[in-house]
Amino acid sequence: MSTTAVQALPHLPQPGVRPVEGGVEVAVHAASATAVWLCTFDDEGGETRHALPATGDGWWAGLVPDVTPGTRYGLRADGPWDPPAGLRYNPAKLLLDPWARAIEGAVDYRPEVFGHVLEGDDDAEVPTRSEADSAPFVPRSVVLDTSFDWGDDAPPAVPRDERVVYEAHVRELTMLLEDVPEHLRGTYAGVCHPATVEHLRRTGVTTVELLPVHAFADEPHLVDLGLTNHWGYNTMGFFAPHAPYASSEDPHEVLREFKGMVKELHAAGIEVLLDVVYNHTAEQSTDGATLCWRGLEAPTWYRLDEDGHDVDVTGCGNTLDLTEPLVLDMVLDSLRYWVTECHVDGFRYDLAVALARGEDLGYTPDHPFLVALREDPVLSQVLHVAEPWDLGPDGWRTGQFPGAWAEWNDRFRDTARDFWVAGSGALSRGEEPGPGVREIATRLVGSRDLFGDRTPLSSMGFVTAHDGFTLADLVAYDQKHNEANGEDNRDGNDHNRSWNHGAEGPTDDVVIGIARRRSSRNVIGTLLLSAGVPMISSGDEIGRTHGGNNNPYCQDNEMSWLHWDLDEERTDLLATVAHLTALRREVPVLRDHDESVLGWWDETGEPMTEETWAQDERRTLQLTLEGEPSALLVLHGGLDEIEVTLPGEPGWTLRWDSAWERPEDGQESQPEGRGDEPETLTPLSLRLYTR
Repeated sequence: MSTTAVQALPHLPQPGVRPVEGGVEVAVHAASATAVWLCTFDDEGGETRHALPATGDGWWAGLVPDVTPGTRYGLRADGPWDPPAGLRYNPAKLLLDPWARAIEGAVDYRPEVFGHVLEGDDDAEVPTRSEADSAPFVPRSVVLDTSFDWGDDAPPAVPRDERVVYEAHVRELTMLLEDVPEHLRGTYAGVCHPATVEHLRRTGVTTVELLPVHAFADEPHLVDLGLTNHWGYNTMGFFAPHAPYASSEDPHEVLREFKGMVKELHAAGIEVLLDVVYNHTAEQSTDGATLCWRGLEAPTWYRLDEDGHDVDVTGCGNTLDLTEPLVLDMVLDSLRYWVTECHVDGFRYDLAVALARGEDLGYTPDHPFLVALREDPVLSQVLHVAEPWDLGPDGWRTGQFPGAWAEWNDRFRDTARDFWVAGSGALSRGEEPGPGVREIATRLVGSRDLFGDRTPLSSMGFVTAHDGFTLADLVAYDQKHNEANGEDNRDGNDHNRSWNHGAEGPTDDVVIGIARRRSSRNVIGTLLLSAGVPMISSGDEIGRTHGGNNNPYCQDNEMSWLHWDLDEERTDLLATVAHLTALRREVPVLRDHDESVLGWWDETGEPMTEETWAQDERRTLQLTLEGEPSALLVLHGGLDEIEVTLPGEPGWTLRWDSAWERPEDGQESQPEGRGDEPETLTPLSLRLYTR
């Protein structure tokens, strides 16, 4: 190991390590540190330490000469070891740069990567600082030249009301897609391969929402089990694309491949959203490893209690503190980077409530983070989608995010499942199915009880997501089957609003198969024919199953990867979804409307009354939407056939019936001008008419 001098600068550089002529400018914040080093590594792993000058206000900065793009580096910081005060400085621990544009390598959870001594210290009131060097066992940051030829790339002009969002995982999407070359499967390049794009366009997708692509680490308990953090909600770098998702190991090529993916999807008219995890980091609780932020002054970065322990409202061991200006700046810088440098079109925020908790931990819609997104000239121009809850006090906040935010609408998910799946299962067992049609009616037209005067497009409806049952499993399992996760089936949600239709899991029973497919069509049809912005979970359109595992976050294998060998039934489902998204484009009034165009009718074609709305046993409802064209949705959640008189003047044309196994089953033979005679609806059916 050698040391070198660093040139002081007359200005404070941007945070992180940036290549400039003659070297790199470095700026690191460590408020209570007594020394901070930039540590560079040669090809043989030899380390050179560059001592950074203190510049005031907690910053350490300077110009380090002769450091070029491609250089692997880390940080070290010395200072107080005072865990009860949250201070855990330890120069033996190599730290990632919080602003690093590339990260190479994985964490090897040896005792050396922990800032404190692990063994023989159990009875100590204050943990003992570990003197073991972590450098051989932690990732490196990489100096990067981020230039890229974007050509004439521009965001696709997708009107908000025409969005159909597709939640996808980079690896899962193409690992088994044979039309993608083998070396590109499971990569950024695979996502934008023509075969993948063809499927997305056929399905009617306008917007791909990628599960976390920020560099992330596996948790220690998963490593012990021989598993991985497959979903990626464990960030160790908010500016660096996850390198294992690229087809190249070269850090520059990783970033270029990510940018190339965005460029190719844009060329196909498809937007790119990133699922981002700014609520916590991969360092876990104070018992966890020291990888980055904890070693640069935990009280700055994390919410800590009076004893120096993490305040955890995320369920992941720690919570980033966005009331701190430095933390807020890092998050905003990260978001701007992905928009300006990588051209993404928006973000979905994991556990978004945690980002908007004030100093007293209460949620506030006027939090500086939310205000900044609204006022920032770059970030105010892209889409922001909240997962509007966290695990802290009063954490459920659906409908309470401000302005133009869209929000995952969990009430839509639960209601659609209750009406078509769990409620129908209860009826089949002779039990009460739950409330009548009032709740499903509210969800169909944009959940105004939650979003008030905000447009229905504030609601992002979904019926399944990456966590929970897939659509196919929702109608095939009464219970979760998560044994493969190594937690004795204790993990995952126990209340899934599912129904196996008479057999748990796969079955050759033809009648059960027909019933399951119809229930699937009812659920996905409700999603795609409702007001708001719909989100399809990747693979639901082709009958994807996880074998009843409702929490496969650690299953990077064929349980999670999409299977593309489509049989007739799965091909029919794909055709149905494509037909529904096409109808959604054709009939604008389905997507966004105001209350003046709504009409509610019972099965006799008469207006709904206070009495009929209050009938818990009611399972049939008709909704008219006046527009160009007008639309009529008919829902029948009963187990028997029913005669339904369509409301208003005759002239309705049936465009889709969930009883059809494939759209063409009845589509071409439908007469126009229906409505003068009662219609016979089969059990558990959903229909769309237009005129």
